[in-house]
Amino acid sequence: MRSSSLLPRFRLPLFLILIGACTGAAQHDRTAPTESRAAGTGSTATNTSVGKPDEWLVQGKDQALTRYSELTEINATNASNLKMAWTFSTGVLRGHEGAPLVHDNIMYLVSPFPNILFALDLTKPGAPIKWEYHPNPDRRAIGIACCDVVNRGWTFDDGKIFYNTLDAQTVAVDAATGSELWKVRVGDTNLGETMTMAPLVVRHRVIVGNSGGEMGVRGWVVGLDEASGKEVWRAYNTGPDKDVKLGAGFHAFYPKDRGTDLGVSSWAPRGYLHGGGTAWGWYSYDPQLNLFYYGTSNPGPWNQNQRPGPNKWTSTLFARDPETGEAKWATQITPHDMWDYDAVNEYTLVDLPMGGATRKVLVHFDRNAFAYVIDRTNGEILSAQPFAPLNWATGIDLATSEPQVVESKKTTQGVNVTNICPQASGGKDQQPSAYSPHTHLFYVPTNNVCMDYEGVEASYIAGTPYFGAKLKTKIPGPGGYAGEFIAWDPVNAKKMWGIKEGLPVWSGVLVTAGDVAFYGTLDGWFRAVDAVSGKVLWQFKCGSGIIGAPMTYRGPDGKQYVAILSGFGGAPPVPADYASHFTQSGQLYVFSL
Repeated sequence: MRSSSLLPRFRLPLFLILIGACTGAAQHDRTAPTESRAAGTGSTATNTSVGKPDEWLVQGKDQALTRYSELTEINATNASNLKMAWTFSTGVLRGHEGAPLVHDNIMYLVSPFPNILFALDLTKPGAPIKWEYHPNPDRRAIGIACCDVVNRGWTFDDGKIFYNTLDAQTVAVDAATGSELWKVRVGDTNLGETMTMAPLVVRHRVIVGNSGGEMGVRGWVVGLDEASGKEVWRAYNTGPDKDVKLGAGFHAFYPKDRGTDLGVSSWAPRGYLHGGGTAWGWYSYDPQLNLFYYGTSNPGPWNQNQRPGPNKWTSTLFARDPETGEAKWATQITPHDMWDYDAVNEYTLVDLPMGGATRKVLVHFDRNAFAYVIDRTNGEILSAQPFAPLNWATGIDLATSEPQVVESKKTTQGVNVTNICPQASGGKDQQPSAYSPHTHLFYVPTNNVCMDYEGVEASYIAGTPYFGAKLKTKIPGPGGYAGEFIAWDPVNAKKMWGIKEGLPVWSGVLVTAGDVAFYGTLDGWFRAVDAVSGKVLWQFKCGSGIIGAPMTYRGPDGKQYVAILSGFGGAPPVPADYASHFTQSGQLYVFSL
């Protein structure tokens, strides 16, 4: 008999409580794609495949984070025939993020707090529970979690499942038996640290980072020994060079990112010690360069007047050696971030024809609403163009990497700056995009929401909110829609087509070799879209909003299946009173032809 502690029906996340009252939501309004194409400009995904095409072993499908599957049974011709195959309830009514994993005919999924790991037997009708693992995290972590008690992902490697618990522990579980192999505490909830991100496992290192930027924590990323869980290295994202692991091998591309101990001098005295810069987003890895890539979060507090300077190394892209943690280069995406734009969204590794040559790049859809193409060998920004409505900047200076900020959209203490676009959750939040090497397009969930923003004085007390701003969400944004699912050409830096939505698009994306892209909506629709034309091929109404990420696998019967977790939560940019009316759920849906 399965036992798990059921949480209360729904509690507004700290983030929504802090930002205060917001405006009403628009009615749902999905329109047809605005443009179609046959295929994009030639480009390839980096060879970082993990496991067999039939399986799904890591959150991004591969270490390049393409979220691309080679399976073709479900395609643009027959996707309209998809039917529900089976479902599974986690028993937890909170926000469900992340994607299920499949290995050796077992599906693995992790619930939000209390972070139960389920193994489902795909060889039996209805996929019954094979085993489950309860890490029993500390319930006190619920009260300090910024943006709901979500878990953004778990990963498989060498017969083990690795994931983080909300109370800042990392666990390794035997994938065959469900036995705990090790569990280590890497963060301190007394300081406000939590953990929600998906680990990266490479070179016998389990690499994880902390959450808690709104609690005045100091961001870090840690490398653990895969066999024992022992901490091998820890790199802070703010502070002196020795803490940040900026040594002789560190070479920043831009002069603004060069200098000694910039992680100290770019702050008010001792401000870096509680300045945020957490690392709760997605990590990608290039095995040829032996570098992993991740972005850091906003500086704290949100009141920019309390932290003069560029605030290194917050809202920054890092490239590090996974075995030692040493940084090889860094590029600060939004210096002195005064809008909570962060730089935590995924960095997808592809090789693109740029300027007459094929370049090793990473493509990043930042919360600041610019789509970046960056040379992943050195951090040079090759292009940066808007992919969603914005008015806080007029562009990105490629010579310096600096945003060209609009003076009237700078936030300040005691002044209500109105109609800043995008809102703090960004033109796109952390929900991952997908890339198809067949169409050469990215498929991106986007937001069109603006905000009013007033800085307020914040006092730092360990383990309590260190926020410093009053926000009012303005939904929808320009054009009367609140979100859009788009196809983006990274070489020509332009949108090819889009599907407008009445709510922000807060699900992850899957794209397949069958030229089908999958995504979900906050009001519960799960959709299959023609990856070339943008035509909606099929949709299914789930029991709750979708903030998880779809995945696909081949079952033991030889059929292709598509799976998605449904369960509204997180901190989507919708009014707090509107969010409280969403039906809560914790349901896995699986579909096939």
